[in-house]
This record gives sequence, structure tokens and C-alpha cells, in this order.
Amino acid sequence: MLLWLIATPIAAYLAVLALMVAYQRQLQYFPDRSPPQLGALSHLGVREAALRTADGLKLLSWYLPPREGRPVILYCHGNGGHIGYRADRIPPFADAGYGLLLLEYRGYGGNPGNPSEAGLFADAEAAMTFLRGEGIPARRIVMYGESLGTGVAVHIAATQPVGALVLENPFTSIAAVAQHHYPFVPAAWLTWDRYDSLSRIGRVRAPLLVLQGGRDAVVPPRFGQALLDAAPEPKEMWSAPAAGHEDLLHFGAMEAVLGFLDRHIIASLRPQ
Repeated sequence: MLLWLIATPIAAYLAVLALMVAYQRQLQYFPDRSPPQLGALSHLGVREAALRTADGLKLLSWYLPPREGRPVILYCHGNGGHIGYRADRIPPFADAGYGLLLLEYRGYGGNPGNPSEAGLFADAEAAMTFLRGEGIPARRIVMYGESLGTGVAVHIAATQPVGALVLENPFTSIAAVAQHHYPFVPAAWLTWDRYDSLSRIGRVRAPLLVLQGGRDAVVPPRFGQALLDAAPEPKEMWSAPAAGHEDLLHFGAMEAVLGFLDRHIIASLRPQ
């Protein structure tokens, strides 16, 4: 009887671990696989762009060309929905003359494939190749990462030259965040797609802006602060104490982004 009492909870615990391992990507990625609709965004000049990945996928994303000489935002979204859910990000950048490439990942928004860390990195690398084909130099490319997309943006900024890096509610690693939310299991050891930004941020050679919601319960602020602390200068933190994980724009984050880019990118592009 005693052995049974001990073995039953252990077996249940191991079953939970097995399920977490087997289904972890379903717990990490929440794509809307339906194709997003441009609709009225086409009147702003937004068009579909076909990206070709190194492993042979064709990814449809959205591209707004910049005004003459202006930077382009390469936007890497979070783990849910698709790029259509981020349509409200387009007008402020368009009004300021910025170009914008809303990268749509594999497995999202009608695109083929299934998401993974290596896959999303390849998708972002394809986006960089596309921008080079559009004649956009590296110093005019701004990597913008939202939540999970911060891991993608940091990877690109750590491996390729870019003009600036903007991170919205970033983490040190997905493994660390998983361990925070599931302290009763060795989540950090079981995570496949780790997005270890902390190990990469020191290789970034571009101005960094971290946007942080003070009430973010998904990625608590201490993770963003730790990432900022590990990053080289120049770097800035903008925080909205009352904001959560998904509502920073309601607290003035876009104005903070545009001001940061004006100081660090636009100023450097002006004739001396």
C-alpha cells in the first residue's frame, strides 16, 4: 500500500512531464493559420511580399516601402494570431515615413510549415534578404520584436548589422520564463525552443530600446531588465507602470519608439 501511495503521484508527475514535452510547441505557438486580409491597408501602400527561406518555403508577408531615404522596420510579432492582428502598428510608422516589413512566420497566416526556433530564425533571415533586394542598407533596418518575436529580433541583431533594435516586453530566454510559470517541473531543461536572448544580446552592435509593461504577468519586468543590463551601450528603457503584456501602445509606447529612432537613426542619416 505504501509503495502504491508513493508510486501513483510519481507516475502522475512523470505523465505531466511527458505531456509537456510532447506538446510543448502547441503550448508555445498559437498561430492563426488563416490568411490575413490587407483590406484598407492597401490604400497606405502596403502590399504582399513573398519571402523565400533557405529551406525552400515561400512566406507571404506585408511590406510598406519607405519614403525616400527613411528606415524600414522589420517587425517580428509574438506567438499568437498573425500579422493582421498587428495592423494597428502600421499607420503610425507610415505617417512618419518609415517602411515596414511585417514578417509572417511559417505556419502562421496561411503560410506553409510549422513554427520552431530554427524555423523562425530562418524566416527572419529571409526577410533580411528581401530588404537587401529592395535596396535597403543595413543601417536603415530597425529590428522590432514583440514578445516571442524579441527572441527572433535579437538573433538577427546579434548576427547581422542593423541600425537599431526595439524590444517590446522581452525575456532573457523562453526557458527561463517557462520555469517561472511552471516552478513545479524542470521546465528550463525540457524546453526545445529556448530563444536564449541573454546569451546573444552582448553581440548586438546597435542602439537598443526596451519597452516594458510594469504589470506584465506573461513576461514579468525583471526579465526585460536583466536583458537590458546585459546589453552594451547605447541602450534605453521605456516603461509604462500600468501596462500589461499587450497594451503598451495605449500608454504611449509608439511615441517613445519614434523618438528613440529619431535620436539614433534619423539623426545619423541626416547630412552633416
